[in-house]
Amino acid sequence: MHSPKPVYLAVIGTGGVGSAFLSQLSLLQQAHPQINLVLISRSTRSLTALSFSEPLSLSTWSSALDRPSAQPAFTPPEILAYLENSNTTRGKCILIDNTSNQTLASSYPSFLSRGISIVTPNKKAFSDSLDLWREIESSSFPAEPHGGLIYHESSVGAGLPIISTLKDLVATGDRVHRIEGVFSGTLSFLFNNFAPVNGRGGKWSEEVRKAKALGYTEPDPRDDLNGLDVARKVVILARLAGVVVHNTGAFPVESLIPEALESCQGGDEFLSRLEEFDEEMEDVRRQAEADGKVVRYVGNIDVDRGQLRVGLERLDKNHPVAGLRGSDNIVNFYTQRYGERPLIVQGAGAGAEVTAMGVTSDLIKVLQRLQ
Repeated sequence: MHSPKPVYLAVIGTGGVGSAFLSQLSLLQQAHPQINLVLISRSTRSLTALSFSEPLSLSTWSSALDRPSAQPAFTPPEILAYLENSNTTRGKCILIDNTSNQTLASSYPSFLSRGISIVTPNKKAFSDSLDLWREIESSSFPAEPHGGLIYHESSVGAGLPIISTLKDLVATGDRVHRIEGVFSGTLSFLFNNFAPVNGRGGKWSEEVRKAKALGYTEPDPRDDLNGLDVARKVVILARLAGVVVHNTGAFPVESLIPEALESCQGGDEFLSRLEEFDEEMEDVRRQAEADGKVVRYVGNIDVDRGQLRVGLERLDKNHPVAGLRGSDNIVNFYTQRYGERPLIVQGAGAGAEVTAMGVTSDLIKVLQRLQ
C-alpha cells in the first residue's frame, strides 16, 4: 500500500472560524499525516514554516504568530508566490481561506489556474460579479485539466449539506424548479421569537437587542438586517442551479433597516433609536396574524423563471419554514423528483464550530481526490 503524497496547507484567517478550523485540523492530521501546515496568515501577521519539510506546529501556532519575529501579513500575490516557489514537485497545495476578504476572493482564479486547490466559506467569491464566478469555474478542475479543486460548502448554511445536495441533484439529472429557505441564523432567531407559531413575541427592537446580546448579530445589526448576506447565499445557489445572476443588485432584496436609521453612526445609535419604528413591524405581524399566518424573512429562487427574491413573506403556520426554532436555517428543494414534497435540509446554519466543520469536511474531500 503506497503512502499518501504530502499535501501543503496555507490557512488564511485565524478569527472565530479560522481558530475553530485549526483546532479541528489538529485532530484531522492524526488520520491524515500527509497534511503539512506551511503558512498561517491573519490581517496583520503571517507565519511560515522553516521549510516545506519542517511544517508549522498546530499546537503552538497561536503563540508563534504573536511573536515579534512573525512576518507582516501576506498579500494574495505573496501567498501565491510562496506556495509556488516552495512547492515545485513535492506535492499538492491547498489554500484554506477562512476570511470574507474580497481581494483574496478575487484572486482565486490565479491560484486555481496554477493547480492550487481552494477550500473556503468566503461567500464573496461566488456571489460577486458573474465574470469572477465564470473565471473561477473556468480556472478550476475539470474545466481546466490542470486546475485546482474548489469546495465552498460553508459559504451557504455553515456546515449544513446544502451546496453538496444541490450539486448532487443537478449532477444526477434532477430538474430543480424552486429553492426557498431561511438562510440567516440571525434573522431566523429574530422572527422565530418576534412572530412565533404559538404564543406572542416581544417588540421588534427588544428582539434585536436580545439577539445582539446573545451574539447572533454583527456588531452593527444593520449588517444582518439589510438582507445582503441572504442575497449572497441566494445568488450562489441560483448559479449552481443554472440561473444566470449578475450580482446581488439584479433582484429585489428587502431591507429591514428603517430609512431614517440608515445614516446612524454605528450599531449603538441604531439600537437606541430602533424602538421608534416598532409600530411598523407590529403592523407586519398583525397583518399576518389576521390571516392565520406568520411572517418570516425568506430567500426564494424560481429556477424555471430565472427569478430571485429576498424579503418578508407571510406563511401558513404548518409551512416547513414557519416551524423553525432558535437560529436554525432551512432550505427546501422543489424538484421534478421530489415534487411538492420538497427535499429539506435543516439545522444550525451559523456558528464558528459548525462553519469550521464544513471547511474541514471539504478539506477531507480534497485530500481524497488529490491522492
